[in-house]
Amino acid sequence: MDAPVTYLVVAIAVLVVVVVPLVVRARRRATARPDGLPPSGRPARGGAAETLRAGPLRLTPGDRVRIREREYAVSATIRLVEGDWSWVQHLLADDSGTRHRLSVEDGPELELVLWTAEPGATVTPGAPTIELGGRRYTWSESGQARYTATGETELASAGTMRYHDYQSGGAARLSFEAYGEEGWRVARGELLHPTDLTIRPAPDAG
Repeated sequence: MDAPVTYLVVAIAVLVVVVVPLVVRARRRATARPDGLPPSGRPARGGAAETLRAGPLRLTPGDRVRIREREYAVSATIRLVEGDWSWVQHLLADDSGTRHRLSVEDGPELELVLWTAEPGATVTPGAPTIELGGRRYTWSESGQARYTATGETELASAGTMRYHDYQSGGAARLSFEAYGEEGWRVARGELLHPTDLTIRPAPDAG
């Protein structure tokens, strides 16, 4: 191979080494979203994702949380344990007088559900499918857990809770819960994404 050809090959190799990384970085910048989320819309791993995960788990009575366009005060927290599985229910209060709660299940993926009480519902759990409000729900799981409660719950500070959970479509939920010897509490729920929440800790939370 003569000298001009050798110089040409070396020059091409240098261009490849310099230009390719620049193109890759440019493509990554082009696909990144200005809010820091990857193109899928899910939060990136690292600090931001950990903050989204920790916030709902650390809510305590007195905190305030904005879920989409509505703000709630956390009036109580119920922690439940069933075997090696645990989850949290935050009772929420707003000006409507309707009972709401936010359930937080920390697993491979954080699952958040906003529940709204259905005090007038006459349906009971146990059937494979249940229809309520024009929607059909399919049984998902049932069980019994032990709970501890803090805040304004109208419950004993500790005890047992039975539940039946149903699902409809990708995000709709239906739950039946009975604490102690009381009857079933019925609620309809909607699956949330962590970015649907904005948390404002109580003033004395530091």
